[in-house]
Amino acid sequence: MLTFIGLGLYDDRSITVEGQEALRTADRVYAEFYTSKLIGATVEELESAHDIEIEVRDRAGVEQHPEEMLDAAESEDVAFLTAGDTMISTTHVDLRLRAHDRGIDTHVIHGVTAQTATSSLTGLQNYRFGKATTLPFPYAHGADGLPASVTDTIDENRADGLHTVVYLDIKVGHERADEDEYMTADVGAELLAEAYPDLVGVVVARAGSPEPLVEAGTMTELADREFGEPLHLLVVPGECHLLEADALVELADADRDTLDIV
Repeated sequence: MLTFIGLGLYDDRSITVEGQEALRTADRVYAEFYTSKLIGATVEELESAHDIEIEVRDRAGVEQHPEEMLDAAESEDVAFLTAGDTMISTTHVDLRLRAHDRGIDTHVIHGVTAQTATSSLTGLQNYRFGKATTLPFPYAHGADGLPASVTDTIDENRADGLHTVVYLDIKVGHERADEDEYMTADVGAELLAEAYPDLVGVVVARAGSPEPLVEAGTMTELADREFGEPLHLLVVPGECHLLEADALVELADADRDTLDIV
C-alpha cells in the first residue's frame, strides 16, 4: 500500500487524526518539501512528534527516480507526505498512477490546502475563484516582464468576474539559489505592479498558523509593505458580492471604493 498523506498548512499538529494514525502505523515514510513546506515545523520536529523516521526526497527522487518508494510499497505500508493536500500537485498524481501500473494499492488522506484556507481567511467565496497561477522568480522563467501564464490567467479571470489565486514561487535546491527561497508578497506585488499598478491585491501570509495575516491594497501599495515570515500568496479579487466586499473591508482592511462590487 502507498498512502498519500497531506500534512496541512503549518506544523506537526496540522495533520488530520486519520493521517496521524496512518503515519504512525506505516512501515516506511517518505516526504517531499519542494512543492511546499511546513513553515512551523522542521523534519526533525515532525519525526519527534509522530515517532517516525522520514526520508526526504528531492524533485528528481520523486519525479524521475521513484523506484525505491514503489519497490517498498509492493511489500510494505509506505506513507508519502506533502504539505497541504497531497494531490494538489500533478507530480503526486503521476506517482500514484505509477503505483497503479505496478499493481500497488493507493490511498489518499487529504489535508487543508492553501486555496481553501485563502477563501476562509479573506471571506471570498470559494466557488467564485477561477484558474490559479504561479508567479515565478524572474531568473526562473528567463523572460522580460511577467510571464503570459500569469497575465493571461489574471486577465481572463477578471473578464469573467472571478478571483485569482497567485501562488508565489518556491525554490528548494535550485542551482541559482544558495539556499531555499520563498517569494514574499511584497516582491510578488512589485512584479505584478509593472503591469497592474492600481490593481487591488490581497496578501495571505502564514495561513494555518496561529496568527495568519490578511491585508489588502493596490499592487503598488503592497510592494512597499512587509508581511513577515513566509509562506505568502496573493489574491486578485474579481467582482465582489456585497458580503465579499464587507469581508475584505473588515478582514483585510480593504478600501471599499477600490473594489468591484456587484
